[in-house]
Amino acid sequence: MSDTLIANLRRQCGGPRDGALLRFSLGSALLTEGDAGAAIDELRRAVTFDPSYSAAWKLLGKACLDGGQPQAAAEAWRSGIAAAVQRGDKQAEKEMGVFLRRLEKDPGTSRQS
Repeated sequence: MSDTLIANLRRQCGGPRDGALLRFSLGSALLTEGDAGAAIDELRRAVTFDPSYSAAWKLLGKACLDGGQPQAAAEAWRSGIAAAVQRGDKQAEKEMGVFLRRLEKDPGTSRQS
């Protein structure tokens, strides 16, 4: 099922429906399948389309952490917190703040929820 979903989402990339939501959805599906590297690429595209998309920043941080890139995860969450503050998205701001504090407290952390 996920392979079909990923294939369907990839077919839409570069077309008229391409954008932050499509890339976020594709990144999320790839991360669910365990492909953190490809998820990172798609989530970076999502935030390029919409730098204020706090949910994409949050998931990008998780993908980076899952992909063994804790410094990139911290950078993504910092950018995501700034985006969330700008949008007034208090919940995303709070969640990413918690993830960032955990990471800074224990840089060996390998996963976030």
